[in-house]
Amino acid sequence: MPYTTPFRSAACAALKPALSRLVLSSAILSFATGALAQVSSINSAVVTPRVFNDVPGATFTAVNSYPGSISLSESGVSSSTGFANRDIWQFSNDGTSPYQFQNGDYFNASFSLTLTGNPITPRKEAGFLFSTVNDGDIQFIVNTDGHEVVQFGGISFYSFTGNGFPPYNSGDTLTLGMSYFYDTAHSANALQFSANGVYSPVFDFGPTVGSGALDIGNGSTLGGYFQIVTDPTNPNNSGSAVFGNISITSVPEPTLLGLLALGMISALRRRG
Repeated sequence: MPYTTPFRSAACAALKPALSRLVLSSAILSFATGALAQVSSINSAVVTPRVFNDVPGATFTAVNSYPGSISLSESGVSSSTGFANRDIWQFSNDGTSPYQFQNGDYFNASFSLTLTGNPITPRKEAGFLFSTVNDGDIQFIVNTDGHEVVQFGGISFYSFTGNGFPPYNSGDTLTLGMSYFYDTAHSANALQFSANGVYSPVFDFGPTVGSGALDIGNGSTLGGYFQIVTDPTNPNNSGSAVFGNISITSVPEPTLLGLLALGMISALRRRG
């Protein structure tokens, strides 16, 4: 029978709890990293022209230099029939298809936006387009004729200009932000919007708003859009939207933050 010294036995016994804490901490870190890796995998954007194509004879121009800038432009948008042309871009993690957001893909997204209309009427508009599975299109936009900075669709409506924010004028540049996160104060998934650092209220998903869903729905997409209304009397009707400094980052779930804290506590105890 092999002989084990008392010292060796005691050392092994003391080492086991430390190893257990190390394994737990590593598992927590691995779980948290994997959960955050989805949004963090976004590395590009895809442009889709003419999701509305009421004036097919107009000229569309796009420059995709993500994340530095994306520009969408239309000229010659003039027709006696139809309503508007709309062009979009969407976040992607493969450069060829839109990223499919899942219920728990919490994020902060932002970009600078310069919208120009020549002339400013009929309407040119641009901004965020969050196409959710459960609550349809959630938009956060500026426009040239109404001079608005406004969010609408889905679970909420909020007019920044109606609450003291300066009117938007063609050619202005401002920074728009959108966050999807878990509102711990009300135990609900939520959205919040910002314009030049001014924040909207927090809007919670729930049974009394929108479709009544509790989240965005798996397979939602996010990006920006530019829309120009046709002008039957002006063959030179044109406009453009330039999205700059495009950013999207992961927001950890509250449960992940708790698990990460547990891992840190274990590490501190191990060192103590």
